[in-house]
Amino acid sequence: MQVAISAGLRRNRDEAVAYILEAEKLGVDSVWVGESWGTDAVTPLAYLAAKTSRVKLGTSIMQVGTRSPALIAMTAVSLAELSDDRFILGLGNSGPQVIEGWHGVRFNPPLARLRETVDIVRMALRGERVTYAGKVYQLPLPESEGRALKLGAEPRMVPIYLATLGPRSLEVTGAIADGWIASSFMPDHAEAFFAPMRRGAEQAGRSFDAIDRVAGGVVAFSDDLERVITPRKPGFAFEIGAMGSRDHNFYKDAYARQGYTELAAEVQELWFERRRDEAAALIPDEFVLQANLLGTEEMVKQRIRGYRDAGVTTLQVSPDGTTPAERLQTLGRLLALVRAVDAEAPSAAGNG
Repeated sequence: MQVAISAGLRRNRDEAVAYILEAEKLGVDSVWVGESWGTDAVTPLAYLAAKTSRVKLGTSIMQVGTRSPALIAMTAVSLAELSDDRFILGLGNSGPQVIEGWHGVRFNPPLARLRETVDIVRMALRGERVTYAGKVYQLPLPESEGRALKLGAEPRMVPIYLATLGPRSLEVTGAIADGWIASSFMPDHAEAFFAPMRRGAEQAGRSFDAIDRVAGGVVAFSDDLERVITPRKPGFAFEIGAMGSRDHNFYKDAYARQGYTELAAEVQELWFERRRDEAAALIPDEFVLQANLLGTEEMVKQRIRGYRDAGVTTLQVSPDGTTPAERLQTLGRLLALVRAVDAEAPSAAGNG
């Protein structure tokens, strides 16, 4: 199983870069940068491309709809060149609150836009002359002075990962993506995500195993479970309550599909009533444990097995710690456990 981390450049740039360089030495396979309504996902990766030498660099995620597919392709080929082909293009729709509220772009139709974007980006990266007649994009624009163009750079095969949550978008992921970036994911309920993804792969005539499946959570070692569980509850309440509207919250829906329909509805209602502390208190301890890697070394090791056995191929973690040194120590312990689990004989997998 591969291991991935987030860059965390917003904390302190020099400290974050030093942390990433040490993580690269420890054996981390990839580093990811996301975007919401703060820093973008691209600029930090260009900076990291110049600082690192081996680790892969991915966007987690680059928001579609905010850039044209052509610009995404140009950005992807630029980062691939700067990183000596270590770049992974992670794409996602985000949500209407961000896309319509921050960018002023209509969110619908998200699934068609995502699929068409991948089609056009791949055409461009292959060096083809791009012509496209889709529901969202028409290239060149009809009745215009536009010309069908080819990418004016050396073609490169950049892997494309998709961050998707709903059953239909997961089917599309299975059909067309090189990888999947999880959120709101619990390995104990992985089939809520993997069943539609597998269905999409089979319908497209490709192997589900060809898709890198990236999922994980916070990793923290402690004998005091309350100390590592309680601080994580407000984050889940925010995800369920704030990351969407009453009508459209893809994260809440994902937890509902994993068996938490009533809990998610109650947490969201408390959040909208501005009873945020009560919303966080409603999150069960077991919920936090299932979505992260917390507790004693043996508990964390068992969670690694859980992700592996569920079908996760890249474990993406956020090591706990108040300083870079503490986070590195946590990361080092985690990597040692991952290697130990990878070395287990098949008959030993899943045993405590």
